[in-house]
Amino acid sequence: MERVLDEKDAAHWVYRGEGAANIVVAYNGSFPELLGKVLRIQKIPEKGWNGIIGSSGFSAHELLLWKDHKDLVLSPNREIAAQLYVAHVMSQLLGSKHVDAGIQVLVSKEFLGAVEKNINSKRPAWRIRAARIDRHCKYVLLISDHSCFPRVSGVVKDDPCISVEIKPKCGFLPTSKYIAQKNIIKKIITRFKMHQTLKFHEKEISEISEYDPLDLFSRSKDRMHKALRALYDTPQNNFRVFFDGSLILGGLGGAADSTTKLMGEKLKDVLKSIIQSDDGLRTKIFLELIIETIHKSGVLDRLLDVQKLDNCDVEGAIHAYYNIVSQPCIACKELGEDDLLHNRNPLHSLSLDESLKIVKDFLISATAKDCSLMMCFKPRGVVSNSSYNSVQLESTGQVFEYKAYFIDLDLKPLNKMEHYYKLDQKIVRCYNKIAMEECLAERDDGSI
Repeated sequence: MERVLDEKDAAHWVYRGEGAANIVVAYNGSFPELLGKVLRIQKIPEKGWNGIIGSSGFSAHELLLWKDHKDLVLSPNREIAAQLYVAHVMSQLLGSKHVDAGIQVLVSKEFLGAVEKNINSKRPAWRIRAARIDRHCKYVLLISDHSCFPRVSGVVKDDPCISVEIKPKCGFLPTSKYIAQKNIIKKIITRFKMHQTLKFHEKEISEISEYDPLDLFSRSKDRMHKALRALYDTPQNNFRVFFDGSLILGGLGGAADSTTKLMGEKLKDVLKSIIQSDDGLRTKIFLELIIETIHKSGVLDRLLDVQKLDNCDVEGAIHAYYNIVSQPCIACKELGEDDLLHNRNPLHSLSLDESLKIVKDFLISATAKDCSLMMCFKPRGVVSNSSYNSVQLESTGQVFEYKAYFIDLDLKPLNKMEHYYKLDQKIVRCYNKIAMEECLAERDDGSI
């Protein structure tokens, strides 16, 4: 698309949601090239921003990290590099049919300012306090709206469709030998569960989710149903449902801690036009549809393979990072002498290429652990020459066309390695502390 989006275009973009790094706005105007599209607009934190330097895109160390991907390192700016990362790195790993790299479109500073002004009333207050749109971006990412199917030319009214957005999170327990003995709980309890404890402790969430990523990745239909039910009960920013592209369950900016009765009734109501069944069963059958699609498509199997590129854990990768940047290792300063001698010294003896591989694999894995999976469904008609894949529900006999795409495949900055390490340690410390307090309380009560 050649045109530049300017201030006059801003009125046609409406708030769809946001994560830590980007705001998503959907097009509601009439320009043909933009119908069925969304924009992903980068944010910058309100405080403490020390992001990647200006127009050149990559730092000197990142040029080394991505040296095998010439198109990335030759990118004129960070925005284009991020789009090429999706197109040439994540697409190859996750499968091109499940990845939409989109295109970069030029925008003016006035467009970004007007969009921000228009959508701020829809954003959660804590999101506004935390970050704002980066008005210095020259490009934003334009991708298809995967919460609905593209409009069919000449058709007055398309068939209804329903879609679900899931943040699967990390689907395995780490086994790295570089995990310190004091942090051994990481090999037993999922990162998601421990992070929920920290978020609850810091009042970021009002309720701890019972979701277990290991259940969703298990391929056991009973365990997967348990996982989806937990996501449904406590969506937070990990589970959202759309009907014909409009949000009906979950929070716009991650604000829905739990599914209210009103949300549940709204979902049941829209499912009447999608699923042929008795009223009390449609939500359960909708979850069954999601499970069958995950099984048939194999999308989570591929995602798990990419997540497992991180085979050193951040407690190992952090040492490789300091090898690359040639700075004193903060992790080594925190280690006891026995731990340092037994596990860490060999990492600081690695070659530069070996260190680069560990860190690059870690950052690619971090993308896979943070991304979302969007699946969209519509009932297949009696006669269909559609190019979409299909799945049949055993319980109703219905056939659904579906598409499944990974979204939010963000390129992780190298200089976030220290943040990842410090957050990891904070999460584990908090979980260990609270678990110990609960254990002592139970002992004092005489229950153990």
